Amino acid sequence: MSSGVTCVPVAEGKSVQQTVDQLHKKLEQLGGVKQGSFFVDCETYHTTGNASGQPSKLLYVMHNSETPLSCLALYEGGPYLTADANFDVLMVKLKSHFQNAKGHKVESRGARYRYCDFLVKLGTVTMSSSARGISVEVEYCACVVPGDCWNLMKEFMQSFLGSNAPEIPSVFTSKPEGLFAPADCMDTMSQYLELFSKVRKQQVLPGSSVR
Repeated sequence: MSSGVTCVPVAEGKSVQQTVDQLHKKLEQLGGVKQGSFFVDCETYHTTGNASGQPSKLLYVMHNSETPLSCLALYEGGPYLTADANFDVLMVKLKSHFQNAKGHKVESRGARYRYCDFLVKLGTVTMSSSARGISVEVEYCACVVPGDCWNLMKEFMQSFLGSNAPEIPSVFTSKPEGLFAPADCMDTMSQYLELFSKVRKQQVLPGSSVR
């Protein structure tokens, strides 16, 4: 299984929801069948009590509905770990070391579609209850060698995203002949984290979108 994540710009003259509805229609016209919903979210924490004068580092705690019993914690510039789903409770107890960055939670929620061997997750990216953009994750479930399936995935994505299909993610080039392993799920979450980081830096303007 190999997946790529991209952010789709809002169509000119349309709102985020109108663009999402348009993409739903395209997927259904292709023969995609809706199979429930999904979400990916990310809470940001910053270190406290930094006496060295250096900028505090960030810790990102991410959840994915595809893995409901676990979450992912990524330390800025450092290691990551897969933890139990109630890791957030531990973060509350560690508030003397890590402070929640209020108002910085970003999430993507939307519908899951199945089309033959492809799984498509089309989500609305929100921050502080405000829609900021559209995410699309495409997973090809029939191949465990990422380097062998990118061209096929790109062709499929172009069928409903057009020129907005993403460039090749690093997971498809870092080990072109390697087999997909559970640890590679980290690559998908890293793509979401990169997208969410763009959202946090984005200046909120009427009708704006992540590009």
